[in-house]
Amino acid sequence: MRGKHPAGQSIPPVLAKASILFVCKGNIRRSPTAAGKIRRMVQQAGLEERISVDSAGTGDWHVGQGADSRAVQAALGRGYDLSPHRARQLESVDFHRFDLIIAMDEGHRAHMARLAKPSQAHKIRMMTEFARRHGQAGAVPDPYYGGPEGFEQVLDLLEDAAAGLLDDLRSALAP
Repeated sequence: MRGKHPAGQSIPPVLAKASILFVCKGNIRRSPTAAGKIRRMVQQAGLEERISVDSAGTGDWHVGQGADSRAVQAALGRGYDLSPHRARQLESVDFHRFDLIIAMDEGHRAHMARLAKPSQAHKIRMMTEFARRHGQAGAVPDPYYGGPEGFEQVLDLLEDAAAGLLDDLRSALAP
């Protein structure tokens, strides 16, 4: 089946378009960084009309705020801008709006599984499932307590996983 990734599952077949939502706890570090990276890759691939990207948080602590300044700075160093981002909270309607809802860690995945209807559970995935070089198990670590090197480590993992995700999406999109 097209769209396979190392974990053995596949991206659900998509007729013409795909929509992806990245989710972390507060929607100010990991999920906006993942969304910013994949959005940039989608633009570079000329797929903006076929792949839409957004991010959300499981909690409401940061709703309306921009991305963490350290995440913004690290992303700028790699050529993409997170400054337009505004945090929002995950809503049950997101399970209708998006084809894939990608968690940064197991706690986010469990929260999403409780919010989703059983018929929507197949949409929930872990970001690390798409990583090719950094392994497919575990979480994207929260760089909050670390220094700049923590944000760089997260960028390395997210860039690897974003490349794997985009490869899978290209395979799953109808020609």
